[in-house]
Amino acid sequence: VRLVESGGGLVQPGGSLKLSCAASGSIFRINSMGWYRQAPGKQRELVAAITSGSSTDYADSVKGRFTISRDNTKNTAFLQMNSLKPEDTAVYYCNADVTYTSASGLDRHDYWGQGTQVTVSP
Repeated sequence: VRLVESGGGLVQPGGSLKLSCAASGSIFRINSMGWYRQAPGKQRELVAAITSGSSTDYADSVKGRFTISRDNTKNTAFLQMNSLKPEDTAVYYCNADVTYTSASGLDRHDYWGQGTQVTVSP
């Protein structure tokens, strides 16, 4: 199973970006998906998460500005980021809890994408 993020870049404060995370491979079911971020010198933190039933959870710092969603038909998650602030600058990582088919039947594993840089600067 592979996760590929896209959509990062440089944006001015107050601007918007939309991140995408596409999962591929021998996927039986994607359980929860989430977006994390890591700024220089800081620990990786949860930004937003979404369950298979589309229940969502957000870090307090992004509530009201970011929206997580998913398209189960395409095994893809999205993070719409509005009203971006310089403190949102970080590498954003996609995470997925995946049940996949294997030689032994079904297995479950947590996967990470390679990360995409988001920079918010004038």
